[in-house]
Amino acid sequence: MSKAGALDLASGLGGKIEKAEVLSAVEQYERYHVFYGGEEEERKANYTDMVNKYYDLVTSFYEFGWGESFHFAPRWNGESLKESIKRHEHFLALQLGLKPGHKVLDVGCGIGGPLREIARFSSTSVTGINNNEYQITRGKELNRIAGVEKTCNFVKAEIEIGDGLPDIRLTGQCLEALKQAGFEIIWEKDLAVGSPLPWYLPLDTSHFSLSSFRLTSVGRFITRNMVKALEFVGLAPKGSQRVQDFLEKAAEGLVEGGRKEIFTPMYFFLARKPLSESQ
Repeated sequence: MSKAGALDLASGLGGKIEKAEVLSAVEQYERYHVFYGGEEEERKANYTDMVNKYYDLVTSFYEFGWGESFHFAPRWNGESLKESIKRHEHFLALQLGLKPGHKVLDVGCGIGGPLREIARFSSTSVTGINNNEYQITRGKELNRIAGVEKTCNFVKAEIEIGDGLPDIRLTGQCLEALKQAGFEIIWEKDLAVGSPLPWYLPLDTSHFSLSSFRLTSVGRFITRNMVKALEFVGLAPKGSQRVQDFLEKAAEGLVEGGRKEIFTPMYFFLARKPLSESQ
């Protein structure tokens, strides 16, 4: 999936956190969560710190195991995870009607995998907004490697209103909020419905795939022991194993939530703000 190797993983672990402080950051992050005895009010009060710590700690694992695009995609039989992700990004560009010369905004852009792919596919300029300094630094480096630094860039910024919503919203509530804000809904659909393969399949340890081997139970076992060895010899900071542990717990929750259809990461809507009469 990703070109990132073991040394890339080791060097990137902890993001902008000092290597000697990674274990402390892991412990502090764990304390925010109910699973580890954390309190909801403490999470709310320290939301920005919690989120930044999370992405500093996990970004290298994401890139190593999943690739440069941190999202799911509907998937066809015979299609690899990488192919489905790229196709979904092309789908987004086509739905937006992007043409050469257009300027595009990607809000919450990660390390920029989707914005690079969309910029190359549609010959547009894409700006990504992110509040995590390490992800922006890594994204700029990947832009340079891909040769798209002239058409792809990043801005560090926060979402001022609605950031860190405490509840999962129903799709109907999302549509109503769009309408109240003055948007016209062109079309909407849960793209997971009717997809031949479930979106959570790559995270299901009962599934085996050579094309996404690092995500399989065998691949995770190898990664777990590799991280353990890297941490033992000092190439990876102390606490790295614990990061992988809570990521695997999260993966288990995603798979279970997907099976029970509690939530969907594949809800798509296309909306536009109608021009005013004076325009």
